[in-house]
Amino acid sequence: MMPRCLPAAYRASSFSLLLAAAGTALGGAAPGPLDTIRQGTEKVLSILRDPTLKAPEKKAERRKAMVDGVDSFFNWPDMAQRSLGIHWPKRTDAEKKEFVALYTELVRDTYLTKADNYSGEQVRYEGEKIEGDYARVSAQIITTRNTEIPIVYSVKKFGDQWLIYDVAIEGVRLVNNYRTQFSSMLDGMSYAEFLRQLQAKVAGLKKE
Repeated sequence: MMPRCLPAAYRASSFSLLLAAAGTALGGAAPGPLDTIRQGTEKVLSILRDPTLKAPEKKAERRKAMVDGVDSFFNWPDMAQRSLGIHWPKRTDAEKKEFVALYTELVRDTYLTKADNYSGEQVRYEGEKIEGDYARVSAQIITTRNTEIPIVYSVKKFGDQWLIYDVAIEGVRLVNNYRTQFSSMLDGMSYAEFLRQLQAKVAGLKKE
């Protein structure tokens, strides 16, 4: 049993994670959640729009720029732990480390393989709600057909930086979606077989 495809909302706006992926502000005070997302969005959109990076021979350079952005802005260990859910405490430290690395590749590559689908979509920010070290940033993805796709970024403050730990598109949460899939898989197979299937999925994504 391979991990199922993401819901239509995720497939329709598969660049949504990428739109949020970037570093923090340059100099000055650390930005708040909404400004952090906004700055990240502009950085990634500049990569997607850059005509010099669209040539076939620039594919590796384009991908590296995307990876650098994604990895600097998403809290992969936190997302991995939340996605594995009740099965996380059962794993050894070595297994946790291995799973985080595999999960990072799975989620990141799922979206990076869709980066070429970007065709001029825009982002409209609607606000932020901060509660201590947690916050949610609401936005709308405006498609080229003028359709609005609601997206909510769940972020948490680590030090002076806000990092994404979940994304909801049209009300469907990425972490919950993966947790449901992983739990279903682990109910019917060993953890070793579970890892083998995830590794096969990641290998397939890399070929794409």
